[in-house]
Amino acid sequence: MSRVGLLPITVPSSVKVNIDAKNITVEGPKGKLSRELSPGLSVELKDGRLVVNRANEEKQTKAFHGLNRALLNNMVIGVSEGFTKTLVINGVGYRSEVKGNILALNLGYSMQIEYAIPEGVEIKVEGQTKIMVSGISKELVGQVSSEIRGLRAPEPYKGKGVKYADENIRRKVGKSGGKGKK
Repeated sequence: MSRVGLLPITVPSSVKVNIDAKNITVEGPKGKLSRELSPGLSVELKDGRLVVNRANEEKQTKAFHGLNRALLNNMVIGVSEGFTKTLVINGVGYRSEVKGNILALNLGYSMQIEYAIPEGVEIKVEGQTKIMVSGISKELVGQVSSEIRGLRAPEPYKGKGVKYADENIRRKVGKSGGKGKK
């Protein structure tokens, strides 16, 4: 029994939901998202709440029940409020700036890295070291944030690199001066 799948999704008054046979379209003040439902599932709108139902008790259907409910909830939140992830750059000379549709990053390499900002994502830079990635799709915001972080992941000795604002880097102790010598 999926505990997540059984929870109803409260739809705000500013959000419109269109349910077809297999597709669900959610439209709100921030934009429009659509997704195809997994087989064996159905969605109904009752009293301003979305309820995901499953047709059978097969293991695969049960697994998709909670997943599809969470994805639909993220769609409703995305079109009404949006999602934001914050990245922080640490390191001497490390900085970033947005040039039109390109995020230019200086991350200690010999050349500047240019990251093309995909459609549906907005990137803002505050003070050259704080990057705000925002959009209506939680999946896309997370993917873009992960790709930017992957350009220079934080290292454990000095903490240099790109990290999430709420991420905690476990620091290692460097070499110790003369241990092991006789």
